[in-house]
Parts: sequence; structure tokens; C-alpha cells
Amino acid sequence: MPNFSNKGGNPFILSHCSIGWNLLFHFSVGVAKMKNRGEEIRRRLPRLVTNLIMTIIFWIISVFVPPTLPTLVIPGINVEAHTLVWILTMVIMVIFLIRALTDALVLGDILTDAITKKLGIKEEKSSKRAAKEIVYIIVVVLVVTAVAPLLETIENFGIYLSAVTVYFGLGLIILFIYDIGRTVYKIIEDKAESFADYVSQTRQDKRSEEAWTQSS
Repeated sequence: MPNFSNKGGNPFILSHCSIGWNLLFHFSVGVAKMKNRGEEIRRRLPRLVTNLIMTIIFWIISVFVPPTLPTLVIPGINVEAHTLVWILTMVIMVIFLIRALTDALVLGDILTDAITKKLGIKEEKSSKRAAKEIVYIIVVVLVVTAVAPLLETIENFGIYLSAVTVYFGLGLIILFIYDIGRTVYKIIEDKAESFADYVSQTRQDKRSEEAWTQSS
């Protein structure tokens, strides 16, 4: 029976054990991220749909209900009834719309990460990632500009194929611009945190220096 013990500290066995543990760790981290994203989607998607439906319902109410109300002035606030109902329905609609947008932004981040990874844009230095996406935007514009007129020459389906190509390119451009915005925001946030840490550390060092001077 072979002996797998490493009492002598064999570096070959140690290196393979280290590689195995690293692979297992990265695999478990990846599974955890996928699970968290799946739970986030299952939690936010129904809420997004519900908030959008409620937004549409209150928009319809604000359009059709106020004109049916009589021209009655509410005493004390001197506002007509149909105007008050319209304001209330619009406020409620905006609340549901804001709630829908918060969920949509989170889902948009998840979708953007998934698509950019499929396109080969991996997690890397922020400035390099933004520069790469700018190049991708230029490439998409050039390709769509060159291909769309050629597709229009195809009989019967040329217009539709050209339109699909244009909208697909536009979607990619919007995706890249959104991801660039996230990247720039992250760069600014990191710089702001670094500056805040620097100011805090400077003040702490100054206080320590003053305390040392007074004690001496």
C-alpha cells in the first residue's frame, strides 16, 4: 500500500497540496458568488416586476381618473380635487418607480458582469478595463457602420437585418458605457477613500507628534 505521508517535508508533495488547496479555494469562492447572484436575482426580479406593474397602474390612474372628478375645491388647502388626486397618484407612482430602479440597477450590474465576462473582459486594473471598453465601442461603431448598409441590400429581409444589427450594436455600446461609468465611479471612490485615509493618518501623526512634544 503506497504511503502518502509527508513526514520528510517533500517539496513536490507540498507544492501539489498547495496547488490543490488554491484550486479548491477559488472554486468554492466562484460557487459562492454564483449562488449569491442567483439568490439576488430570485429576490429582486419579482420585486422589480411588481414595482413596474404598480408604476404603470398608478400612471393609468393619474391619466384617466382626475378628469372624471368634479371641479371641487378642497377647503383649507384651496386645491381642486382632480389636481390633488393627480398629485397623490404621481407621488405614489414615483415611489414605485424609484423602488423599481434600485432593483434594476442591481440586476443591471449582475447582467453587465456576466456579459462582459462572456466577451472576455475580466477583472483587471480599472483604467486598463475602461480603455479596453473604449476600444470595443470604437470597433462596434465601425463594424455596424460598415455592415448595416450591406445588409440593407438583401431583398425582403435586408431592412430588418440592418435594424437588428444597429440595435444590437447600440445595446453593446450602452453596456460598455454603463460599465465604463461604473469603473470611473470606482476609481473616484478609491481615490476619495485613499485621500480620506491620508488626511486621517496625517492628523493622527500630527496629534501623536504634539503629544510626544508635550510629554518631553
